[in-house]
Formats: sequence, structure tokens, C-alpha cells
Amino acid sequence: MTWPKIESITSERLRLEPLSVEHAPEMVEVLADASLYEYTGGEAPSLEQLQRRYTLQAFGQSEDRSQGWFNWIVKPIGGSAPVGFVQATLERKASEVVANIAWVISPTHQGQGIASEGVRAMANWLHSKGVTGLEAYVHPEHHASMGVARNQGLHPTGLTDGIELRWES
Repeated sequence: MTWPKIESITSERLRLEPLSVEHAPEMVEVLADASLYEYTGGEAPSLEQLQRRYTLQAFGQSEDRSQGWFNWIVKPIGGSAPVGFVQATLERKASEVVANIAWVISPTHQGQGIASEGVRAMANWLHSKGVTGLEAYVHPEHHASMGVARNQGLHPTGLTDGIELRWES
């Protein structure tokens, strides 16, 4: 499968830059807050771990090309420091292309609608490239992320991946 080429996206307040390995040093600080891992588990990555992860993610697709990987660093318009990221993993399911989406915004920038705006901008871009459905996995106690999912028109399905609840459009 040939996936679309990732592009920069601009919304009212945000600039979504396609992920590159060069983003790793500035994103280490964004991802350093332990509260980001309260619902997802894990811990803050080191610079080396983030560089390895970004090298793989920036490749843009799985080795067998069955998945397209789209990752953007979220920055405020007029600012150079990142505040988080949004991402989508695309897969073909029957005749549709579905995106599994996710988002992380630094705790110092949460509560301002940044996640919803960034995800909306990403979703609009994905739809313009032929994506027909969105899905996200959200911890059942993570009310802020449930709000972001609802703001995208997603609804809970009752299905889980073990812990997180699947939301879809």
C-alpha cells in the first residue's frame, strides 16, 4: 500500500510539524513529566530512546507497508517550543482506511483545548487523504482524553484492549 506523504498542518492556534529525529532533544523535556504516564504506564524516555523511536516513526510506514505512520509535533503558532504530539496509525480494513489516533500534551499546556484542536486538525487532514474512520484507545478513568475523543465525534464501543476502552467514529 502506498500511504500519503505527511505534510505540515496549521490550525487557528497550532502548527503541526511532521516528526523528525531532530525533534527529540526538545521533546525529551515535554515528555519528562511523570503524570503523562499515569494512565498509559511506562516512563519518560531518555534522549537516546526518543531518538531511536523517532527514527522508526519518521520512516512513515511499517516494514511490510501494511500500516502508515503519521506523527506530528504540536507547536503554538508564533512559538518554537513544542507542547506535545498527535499521531495516527493507518490501516486498510476491507475497503476502508482507518486511523488509530493518539495525542499527548504537556501538563503545563493541558486544559486549553490544545489536544482537541490538534487532533481535529490532524483528523481533517486524514479525512482529506481518504481516511474513512477514526479510532482511539482511552483509559476509562482518563476523563480529559475522553473529552478529546468526544470532541472528534468518537464514541465508546465497549471493546477494550485489556485496559483501555476503544472509541470510534
